[in-house]
Amino acid sequence: MITAKQALKQLKEGEFVLVVDNPASSENVERFARSQGCSVQVVKKEGDYYLRIGKPQPGESAACLQEGKKTRKTVAYISSQFLGIGDDALGAILMKAFLKTLLEMENKPNPLLFINSGVKLTSEGSEVLESLRALAGGGVEILSCGTCLDFYGLKEKTPGRIVSNMYDIARSLLEADTIIRP
Repeated sequence: MITAKQALKQLKEGEFVLVVDNPASSENVERFARSQGCSVQVVKKEGDYYLRIGKPQPGESAACLQEGKKTRKTVAYISSQFLGIGDDALGAILMKAFLKTLLEMENKPNPLLFINSGVKLTSEGSEVLESLRALAGGGVEILSCGTCLDFYGLKEKTPGRIVSNMYDIARSLLEADTIIRP
């Protein structure tokens, strides 16, 4: 990730190729480059991932513009499998209702960041997995902390996930206009 960031900073125009050796790194670099407005092409060859990253043309930017004004970015930071403090059974019911309600909202937070025990919601057997799949199908990015998934032994039990890292989590939080913590 740091190599991609440095290369983008040094590159005035054009493109470069970055080679990584695992799918998680490939996904992380691709997500970062796209967040910077770059084009990305990924080719897997002999176990390595070749990412051709094209720098945006002058005047282009990663910011989303809508009718001449900047779109506000709202991020949901979910650090627990429960909503609120108190009874865990009630907290699980409230979290399920919260995520299901997001499906009905016109303006959805994007991304949904899952850390600590919140990653349990993104794993097989979770009662909210159907809602998360529907949100993802509607374009909401679901980011699960890779360190947290490893800690809970859930990395292989998180279907259709995007395993994230602290860089992506911190960047998403810093770029957000609004952060909600259910």
